[in-house]
Amino acid sequence: MQLLLDTHIWVWAVSSPEKLGHGVRRQLENPKNELFLSPVSIWEARHLVRRKRLRIKQSFPDWLEMVFARVPIKEAPFNFAVAVEAAGIELPESDPGDVFLAATAAVFRLTLVTADAQFAGRSWLQTMAND
Repeated sequence: MQLLLDTHIWVWAVSSPEKLGHGVRRQLENPKNELFLSPVSIWEARHLVRRKRLRIKQSFPDWLEMVFARVPIKEAPFNFAVAVEAAGIELPESDPGDVFLAATAAVFRLTLVTADAQFAGRSWLQTMAND
């Protein structure tokens, strides 16, 4: 399975794994699954650090290097196709990061792993809830 990690799932996986549901944790640890991360999530994580909602002990670039060394993750490209798809997405909470993550999952046919209820039940988007 190809899984796109929502920003909070990625952050929880590396800093607060107890927040992950058992099913999600099992899927993230399954070596048969491919894990993907959007550059948008790195941008969002940097803002979390700036707002002190994510506390790290080293510089942000050093933290990223450590995280990527620990977790095998692939880049889900942020490209023109994703931007075009995002232009047509309407979500109840219009966070640009969420829209771009949903568009990325849709364009590359990835399953979005998320705890965000606004993604549930969307016929055009495959999701995995954090249970």
